[in-house]
Amino acid sequence: MTTSGSGEEAVDVSVVIPARNARPYLDRCLTSALVQRVRKEIVVVDDGSTDGTAELLELYASYHRASVKVVHLDGFGGRGAGRPRNVGLEHATGRYVFFCDADDYLGAEALERMVAMADRNGSDIVLGRIAGHGRRAPVSMFTRNADRAGLGDSAVYNSLSCFKLYRRDMLERHRVRFAEGVLVGEDIHFTVHAYCHAGIISVVADYDCYHLVARPDGSSIMQQAASRDPVAWLAMIRGPIRLMTEHIAPGPLRDHLLGRHFRLDAFAQLGAPFLAADEVRRKDIAEGVAALCDEWLTPGVYERLNGTDRERLAALGDIDRLARLARIENAAVRRRLTGLRWEADRLVVSGTAALEGMRVHHGITLVLRARHNPAVEVVVPADYDGDEFTAAVDVAGLDSGIWDFRVTIELEGVVRSGRLGADRDDDVDRPAPRLIDGVVAMPYFTRDNGNLSIDVGGHLQTVPGTVRLTRTKWALGHRLAMDGEVTVVGVAPEASAVRRVVWRERHTGSEHSEPVVALPGGGFAARPAVGRFAPGTWDAYLELELGGPPARFRIEAEAETVAGARRLWAAALLRIVRPYATSGKGRLSAVVRKVTARALVRRFLR
Repeated sequence: MTTSGSGEEAVDVSVVIPARNARPYLDRCLTSALVQRVRKEIVVVDDGSTDGTAELLELYASYHRASVKVVHLDGFGGRGAGRPRNVGLEHATGRYVFFCDADDYLGAEALERMVAMADRNGSDIVLGRIAGHGRRAPVSMFTRNADRAGLGDSAVYNSLSCFKLYRRDMLERHRVRFAEGVLVGEDIHFTVHAYCHAGIISVVADYDCYHLVARPDGSSIMQQAASRDPVAWLAMIRGPIRLMTEHIAPGPLRDHLLGRHFRLDAFAQLGAPFLAADEVRRKDIAEGVAALCDEWLTPGVYERLNGTDRERLAALGDIDRLARLARIENAAVRRRLTGLRWEADRLVVSGTAALEGMRVHHGITLVLRARHNPAVEVVVPADYDGDEFTAAVDVAGLDSGIWDFRVTIELEGVVRSGRLGADRDDDVDRPAPRLIDGVVAMPYFTRDNGNLSIDVGGHLQTVPGTVRLTRTKWALGHRLAMDGEVTVVGVAPEASAVRRVVWRERHTGSEHSEPVVALPGGGFAARPAVGRFAPGTWDAYLELELGGPPARFRIEAEAETVAGARRLWAAALLRIVRPYATSGKGRLSAVVRKVTARALVRRFLR
């Protein structure tokens, strides 16, 4: 084993990169690490490459002596990334370690954001959002930023890849290392062990920190079919599960973590991998899952299983039944939206739904999933006749937020679902928005795929509304007395929804807010002290509370309803305030200017 390159100054992050025959991808990977705005060292471990990788790494080390350290492993390489990652960790000196594969790359601000999160919270592990390019990226743990994400009450344990920021002191104190001599799963062993010792786990979910890339030639280990052999996977996963149970005492937390392993590691092998296997291999897969169940499936884990996995558990001795369940689970969900209308405050959704290749089903339901928290769902029973269904959604019962519509089909205990709306009849239009109990509800079709969603409260969709000025006049105290009318989605809102008048300076963004008096029938009155505003151009808005973020509407005005300019003296200053209706759309604005007595004298003498 030989090394080259070194760094002298204190290091925030050691980026460890195992490389084997990765020359086409190294420039992008190494450049993404070099541009990180943290004190860093890049430890690249060449694992017996034969394609020029070693020579390119030496070139980088010679040009970036302070940042790039190259380690060459002696002997035959290619026996998995465990050994080169462990060697890289032994050479690391940073406060934190980040593991990056040679064919992947970092977002430009990745380490800066993750180190800031770790330093602020004392984190031992920081997960950064992963973007997939030809490869599936995990999503469940990246719904929002989290300073502290508990193993038992978050989805962080769903992610067992090693592409995270780790506190090196924690890794060394507990001798957390990768499994060696295995082609897949070495990082699961490492990450499970690290999770067991992490005091604080944090999540950066608002930035793509890591880019997971599929090699075009399919040559990476994880792209090869052998990497997901179900029997080998079931044998491999026993080690990480046993390691976890050695550190986590029996109880709800252990059951939660075991539930992840059964859901994603064990029962997942009874889906598509089971269908792809021959009869002998199917028996081996079922026996491998049964062995895991015999050892670790507790009553607490059973309670966490979904209906499909409970059906599989009951059928472990019946290969034909397991194959039938797998076919149902992998059948495409055919669905079409045929009708969408309001009936009072209920949104009535009609359509067709079926499982491809299946003639019967045992039920259809409509499911609304909260986009801000996919774990929150509202299940709406549907009336169905064969493949046709109709469901009425009580919109008043939905919490504020964005809700995505899915249709689900249940057959033999297996529940299949799919987004609804992209495939729809030509005469299905977006229903008009409505005010329901003071909350705006706006059904819409998403821009990307045309699926049906509903915005409750005006979070993403623009709330249709009109605010019209009926009269203005100057009042005492440099105030502009204003009377007007407001409608939202074509009706007068409740008086309690009208919050305030906001004036915003067009260039600086400074704001003045003034109270407003709501009148019956959508009327309002306000007396903003426009004469006291700082010099600038100010635009007027009426702000309403409609069940979500504050909704602002520009105040429309005709020229004849706007009071004329006003000259106001204060000490030696003349303040000129000119309300006006903007050209074109006719919206209320005001220009405020200050003129000193000296400037007036100079103007007069000219």
